[in-house]
Amino acid sequence: MNTRTGLRGWRWRRCFLCVAWLSSVLPGCALIHHNGTPYAEIAPEQINLADDIHLARDGWPSARWWTRYHDVQLDALIDQALSDAPTMVIARTRVAQARSDVELVRTGSSLQMVALASLDREHVSANGFLGPFAMNVPALGLTGPWYTEGIVGVGASLDVDIWGKQRAQIAASVGVSNARLAETSAVELEISTDVAQLYYGIQTTYQLIDLLNELHEVAVFTVQAHEARAARGLEARTRLEEARAQQLGIERQIVSAQAQIRQLRESLRALIGAGPDGLPVINPVALPRSQAALPATLSYELLARRPDLQAMRWYVEASFHRIDAARAAFYPSFDIKAFFGFNALHLADLFTHASQQINLIPGLTLPIFDGGRLNANLSGAREGSNLLIEQYNQAVLNAVRDVAQTGSRLQALDAEAQLQKQRIEFVAFARDSVEAHYQRGLASRVAALEARQPVIAEQVALLTLNGQMLGEEIALTKALGGGYRADPPVELTPR
Repeated sequence: MNTRTGLRGWRWRRCFLCVAWLSSVLPGCALIHHNGTPYAEIAPEQINLADDIHLARDGWPSARWWTRYHDVQLDALIDQALSDAPTMVIARTRVAQARSDVELVRTGSSLQMVALASLDREHVSANGFLGPFAMNVPALGLTGPWYTEGIVGVGASLDVDIWGKQRAQIAASVGVSNARLAETSAVELEISTDVAQLYYGIQTTYQLIDLLNELHEVAVFTVQAHEARAARGLEARTRLEEARAQQLGIERQIVSAQAQIRQLRESLRALIGAGPDGLPVINPVALPRSQAALPATLSYELLARRPDLQAMRWYVEASFHRIDAARAAFYPSFDIKAFFGFNALHLADLFTHASQQINLIPGLTLPIFDGGRLNANLSGAREGSNLLIEQYNQAVLNAVRDVAQTGSRLQALDAEAQLQKQRIEFVAFARDSVEAHYQRGLASRVAALEARQPVIAEQVALLTLNGQMLGEEIALTKALGGGYRADPPVELTPR
C-alpha cells in the first residue's frame, strides 16, 4: 500500500470518528421538556353583533372622521393634539425605539468586522511557560527577558443561523415594531375622540347657558312683577319669594355651567399639551346633527378596523417567533471567526512577511446540561404567548361589546330625542295659546312669559339628549376603530 492510499484511508477513518463522536454527543444535548400547547384564537363567529341593533345610516367612518362635522375649530384642536400631545410624543418615541431594537437584533446575524492593534511590553518569567525566552542568547533567537510584542490586523466573525434562531428573533422584533405602529394609531384615535368629546361638551354647555339666560330673563321680569303687585297689596309675598327662589336657582345653574366650561377647557388643555396661552378661544357653534354609522354586518372585519386589536395581534405573532427562537436554542450553534494581520515579539519585525498571521476558526457550541435554563426559557415564552392570546381574545369580545352597547344606547337616545321633540311641540302649543291671549288682552304679560318656562325646560332636556347622542356617536366611532384599516389583517399561526 503506497503512502497516498494510506493517507486517504486515514482521512476516511478520521471523518468516521468525527461522525461517531457527534452521533454520541447529540443525543446527550439538552432535551425539550416544556414546549406546552398554544391556546386557541377566538373563533370569527363569536365576533358577530346582535341582529336587533339598527341605525338609520350604515357605513364605516373615514380616516379623518371628525371632518364630517365641518367645524374648523374642532379640526384645528385635533390637529394640534395629534402633533403636540404628550401621549402622542410618547407613542412616536416607542415606535422609534422599536425600530432601533429591530436594527440591533438584525445586526446579530450580520458579518462583524473589527480592526485590531495592541502593544505589549512584557518581562518574561524564567520559571513560566515561556521560560526559555527569558534568556538572552541572540544566536538562538532569544533576546529576553524584555520583549515588545505587537499585533495589528483585521478580525471577523459570523454566526451561521442554521436553525433560524436569529431569524426568529428578528421577526419577533419586527412584530413588536408593527405593534407599536398600530398602538400609535390607537393613541391617535383615543386623543381625537377625547378632544371631540371635550369640545362638544363645551359647545353643549354654551347652548345650555343660552337657554338658562332666557329662563333668567323670564325669572327677573316675574320677580319685578310680583314685587310691584305685593307693594300695592294685590297679592301675598309668598308668590314673590317663590319667584326669587326660582331666579336664584337659575343663577346657580348658570354659575355651575360656567364652571363646567372652565373645567372642560382645562381638561382639553392638558390633553393637547398646550401651555397657559396655547389653547385657542373656543367660540360657540351649533351642535351638528347626528351622523352615526353602524355597519349592516360586522364580524371578522372588526379586527382590521381596530388599531388596538391589530396591535395585540402583532404582539401575539411576535410571541410565536420568540417561541421559535427559544426552541432553536436547544440545537447546536455554529460560528466562524477569522483574523488576518501581523504578530511579532519585536516591533522591528512586525510588518515583515514572516510575521503574517492568518486564523480561521470554525466553532460549534452544543448545549448538553444547562440546569433547565433552556426549558425554563421555552416554557416562559410559551406561557407568555398563551397569556397574550387570552388577552387578545378578551379584547375582541370587549370590542364587540363596546360596539353593541354603544349602538344600542345611540338607538335608544335617538328614539328619546324624537319623543322629546314631539313633547316640545305640545308644550309650545300651550305657550303659543297664552301668548295669543296676551296679544288680545285676555292674559297678563307675566302669564305669557311664565308660559315660556316649560318650553325652555323641555328644550334643555332635548339639548341634553342631543349632547348625549353626539357623545355616543363619537364613542361609536372609537369603537369602530375610526378610520384605521390594516390590509390585510395579521394572520396568526400558532406553533
